[in-house]
Amino acid sequence: MLLYVHVPFCTRKCRYCAFHSGPPADGDMRGYAAFVSKEIRYWGKRLDHPELRTIFFGGGTPSLLPLPLLTNIVTAIRDSFSFKTNLEFTMEANPESLTDWSYLHGIRSLGVNRLSMGVQSTDDDALRLLGRPHSGAEARAAFDTARMVGFQNISVDLIWGLPGQRLSEWLGQLRRVVKWKPDHLSCYGLTIEPGTPLADSDERGELEFAGDEELSKMFIYGAEYLESMGYLQYEISNFARMGFTSRHNLGYWEGRDYLGVGPSAVSTIRGRRWQVPCAPRDYATALRSETLDANAEELDFVTRLKEMIMLRLRTSRGLRLGAYKAMTGRSFTEDFAPMVQALRQNGLIRMSGGYLRLSKTGMVVSDTILANLFDSPVWDTVQKPESAE
Repeated sequence: MLLYVHVPFCTRKCRYCAFHSGPPADGDMRGYAAFVSKEIRYWGKRLDHPELRTIFFGGGTPSLLPLPLLTNIVTAIRDSFSFKTNLEFTMEANPESLTDWSYLHGIRSLGVNRLSMGVQSTDDDALRLLGRPHSGAEARAAFDTARMVGFQNISVDLIWGLPGQRLSEWLGQLRRVVKWKPDHLSCYGLTIEPGTPLADSDERGELEFAGDEELSKMFIYGAEYLESMGYLQYEISNFARMGFTSRHNLGYWEGRDYLGVGPSAVSTIRGRRWQVPCAPRDYATALRSETLDANAEELDFVTRLKEMIMLRLRTSRGLRLGAYKAMTGRSFTEDFAPMVQALRQNGLIRMSGGYLRLSKTGMVVSDTILANLFDSPVWDTVQKPESAE
């Protein structure tokens, strides 16, 4: 099982962020730590202390949590679950929160062995536009500090397709960050989320973006550059040196069960999916009444099948055609023959060794490919075979 702990606090809300997070008021962090520790112990007992493959503290900015409160949460995890050997323990962190050597030593002593740094850009103008509370120089200093403290697995998050950004600037950004020698990079295309300050600026016509063709080149040429520097693209947005893929995120794409704790966190376990209430009062009420999964959705066969296809096609390995046949008793290439043929002819997919995978060009338009795939009338005839478990 994978464990995700959502920490809903940050120094300030970034202009592009639509996640459940914000600056804490007095006492919020203490209250949060107490409630989430109680939730962890509840699930540990209810699920009969399952083995964890990975732990991921996300947010928000988990590294804002004071060390004593973080210690309380980790203690609850250790008391409530067993740990797989060589467990991966990731903490997301923003550069401005990684200036204290004693804090970094403290989280290492708690078992954190992977840092995911939300750098997003090293360009100060871009950082101001995004509402980030750090500078490019501070990001580099935080990275170097984490290395000196002893972290040997550090991931850097970057965003491409920023307002005013062009291909040459994105490639220059990558060249600068690669010189840091991170072990993993997550490179996400900017998404304008409704209701965010950045969306408001866009609606007022204040932002200028590169065209679709140049954005495609950012994705393709950026991926090719990173691979030339030894970073394997193992998922649409993720690149890693050999041995440094994110086992937690890979677990999501492989369809493993995951438990999410903390306000707004989502879980999917044994074919059921639910979300913890976002509002603190509703979260506390659900926890006290042990109704955290009261809104659970039973995932039907077709939903699980579509998710399997979608998640596998995000990875560079792709969809194992035998997995589709095992679930349905049918052939994927026969069910979707016209689409498969068209995608192959246009260089959007490749097939070999029993796998169907998106090419880099196919990854650029993956949302469109999946939308067309899932709109097929074939789904009206797909049923779980009687022989399936």
